[in-house]
Amino acid sequence: MRRLFKQMMENTRDEKFMHFIESIEVLVSKILSLLMVLVILAALGDLIVFLIKELFTTPYGKFNTTLFKIFGLFLNILIALEILENITAYLRKHVVQVELVIVTSLIAVARKIIILDLEKVSGIDIIGLGVAILALSISYLIIRYSNSRKTH
Repeated sequence: MRRLFKQMMENTRDEKFMHFIESIEVLVSKILSLLMVLVILAALGDLIVFLIKELFTTPYGKFNTTLFKIFGLFLNILIALEILENITAYLRKHVVQVELVIVTSLIAVARKIIILDLEKVSGIDIIGLGVAILALSISYLIIRYSNSRKTH
């Protein structure tokens, strides 16, 4: 009887500890969400200021080079939104959604390729980005396929 009581007390302590840890995880996730919203708003403000400045000060015919910087800023915001989505998905389900993480990574690599200055990078860098995209794409297909099999 005493042993059963002792085991019940240990289980209760373990459950309380796990509940405490979960509440800390939720608190940290909420703080991260708020901070990410601040980052997104700051990046959006930066994009707006950059766009206004560049649209009115860039001489005719030079806007093409500025366009890649603008795309980079847009994709920065998109990546930040995806990270926010990862955090909020974790808050909802308490599980890191691997598919979202892979999509975010693909967007980050795509951003790198879009703003890439081909005159300043070596061939090995381009090969590395290609391998990264291939690996992430295959990972995405595998996760997507396994998720679709679970629902059917």
